[in-house]
Formats: sequence, C-alpha cells, structure tokens
Amino acid sequence: MTDMDRNRTQTTEGQGEQSQTSTRKPARRGGGDPGTRGRTTIADGVVEKIAGLAARDVVGVHAMGSGISRTFGAVRERVPGQAKSVTRGVKAEVGEVQTALDLEIVIDYGVSIADVARAVRENVIAAVERMTGLEVVEVNIAVSDVKLPDEEEEEPEPRIQ
Repeated sequence: MTDMDRNRTQTTEGQGEQSQTSTRKPARRGGGDPGTRGRTTIADGVVEKIAGLAARDVVGVHAMGSGISRTFGAVRERVPGQAKSVTRGVKAEVGEVQTALDLEIVIDYGVSIADVARAVRENVIAAVERMTGLEVVEVNIAVSDVKLPDEEEEEPEPRIQ
C-alpha cells in the first residue's frame, strides 16, 4: 500500500470500516514546477552586450570592432543622448539552447595575442553561460588591429566651444 492509499482510506481500529481523511495536498494548477512553465527567449542583442562587456574586461583588449565601425561609433557617440555601443565588434547567433559568437578585437601592442584570445574566450563563455543559461558552442575571434603605444586615439575627447 502506498502512502497515498494510506492517506485516502484508513481502517479505524476495532470497527473494520473505512473512513475518508482530509490529509490530501491541494492539487496544483497547470502541473509541474512553476519555474518550468513557459518559454524564455533571449535576443541576439542581449548575448552581444554580455559578450562585449566580458571581452572588454580582459587586459590587452584595447577596443572592439574594425577601424570603420569604431569611426562610425565615435561619430554616433557625439550625438547627444547616445551612449557608447557595447555591442560593437560582437555578433551572436542565438538558438533555443546554444549560441555562437564572433568577436572582432583590437589588441594592445606587446601582449600575446594567443593569451589574450584565450582569456577573452574564457571570460565571454563564463559570462554568457552564467547569465543566460545558454551553451556557448564557439567563440571566434578576429584580431583586426594592434594599438601601438604612440598612436593617437581614434575617439578623442570632444572639444568644448
């Protein structure tokens, strides 16, 4: 006899008759754990932001994106109300349970490209998987430039007139 059967009917001692007990748990509506009801979708842009911020945190990454995208980004950022784009240089393809990322980065001169690329992959994968629950199947990194110590910044501070 299972616990459920025991809870439904009990024999009272000496009388031999069965009586109903009211120790049943109330039935849940919808069935199953409430945390698993429904679907969660994550937009490509969300994963791109997470990956962009995680990549920028790595020492040796000077900037994200190609020279052209950084130039257009600098112009866009001068427009009042526009913030710095954290998705520049990041492209994500998001599925239901997996994601793949392509990053384009500029490296500081003098650092090991292989070490920086490995650190970027590790940081990006950890951040995306922790925050989204998606499995990161690949992080492709393209190094588009090296920032030399004596080069001027492409995004100078705006002049106040």
